[in-house]
Amino acid sequence: AMKTVTDKGAKAQGITDFRRMLDDPKLDVVFIATCNHWHAPATIMACAAGKHVYVEKPGSHNAREGELMVAAARKHKRVVQMGNQRRTWAGVREGIAKLGEGLIGKVLSARCWYISNRGTIGKGKPVPVPETLDYSLWQGPAPEKPYVDNLVHYNWHWRWHWGGGELANNGIHGLDVARWGLGVDYPTQVSFLGGRYHFDDDQETPDTGAAVYHFGGDGAGTGKGITWDVSSCHPRREEKNSFVTFYGDAGSLHIDGGSGYRAYDLKGTEIAKGSGGGGEQEHIQNFLDCIKNGQTPNSEIGEAQKSTLLCHLGNISYKLGRMVKFDPATKQIIGDKDAEALWGREYRKGWEPVV
Repeated sequence: AMKTVTDKGAKAQGITDFRRMLDDPKLDVVFIATCNHWHAPATIMACAAGKHVYVEKPGSHNAREGELMVAAARKHKRVVQMGNQRRTWAGVREGIAKLGEGLIGKVLSARCWYISNRGTIGKGKPVPVPETLDYSLWQGPAPEKPYVDNLVHYNWHWRWHWGGGELANNGIHGLDVARWGLGVDYPTQVSFLGGRYHFDDDQETPDTGAAVYHFGGDGAGTGKGITWDVSSCHPRREEKNSFVTFYGDAGSLHIDGGSGYRAYDLKGTEIAKGSGGGGEQEHIQNFLDCIKNGQTPNSEIGEAQKSTLLCHLGNISYKLGRMVKFDPATKQIIGDKDAEALWGREYRKGWEPVV
């Protein structure tokens, strides 16, 4: 990281423990690009220290942390933006606007998906911790576990102790756009079925599966739905690496990886299209501008964590092997103590996040 910064001609000081920076009155903003289990604790600490925060997706390791992050931002009156960059991408914003204008009629449902060709992560072996890694600090709020050779720096995604699987890794991007386009907040029913089908290794999270989210009432014409399916280890060339499709009573609108959109009527005739990909820098600029002008950023943490909650509820359903019911009014799981027990997590002593 230091080399990257210095190669660009900038001056920077390398600090192992970020907490040392929080007392610096000259520091206004903290960017958090860590493992999932650090997202919320670091955000809460930074807000308490008076810093504005840009945190990458999914922003929290579990549902309780999402609540705490929002509470910290509100208590300390900090701007907190999450890295759902497609909220700022021009092509996506235009496509969502077209939905609002009624281009495909009443928007009823959305399907999003993620495909890749990930290989096995193997079976980890206990090895000495690399000299370049402060493993105790890396674990931070997560209860300590022995170091193994297939954990750092990416494969922690596939272990519940630190990550949230593909649903929280890449699913969050599609689910966020789907929820945005449908104009929905909290689901009433969530189900996620699948498994680790491709390899016998240390991965605990599914590489294949489908999550289904129902929003609104149970009567005909009163609800909306989102489906997300994943094929992490087997590319589906017939679909390419697509993103999300919205279905309305007068047509459909497809957003292709965030670079643009195409809309079709019910006969399959193209009726509109738009382009304009990219937006990572613009998303960061939106965050910085909102610090200055007091406006709400495009992926403000309260709105962003509604989308992340879909990931957490999906993972809870997967772990339990059954549907989870949710009350949008109370923002609580209904009638399932096992599911409620997965709302938060156990913390390493002394590292419990407090707002």
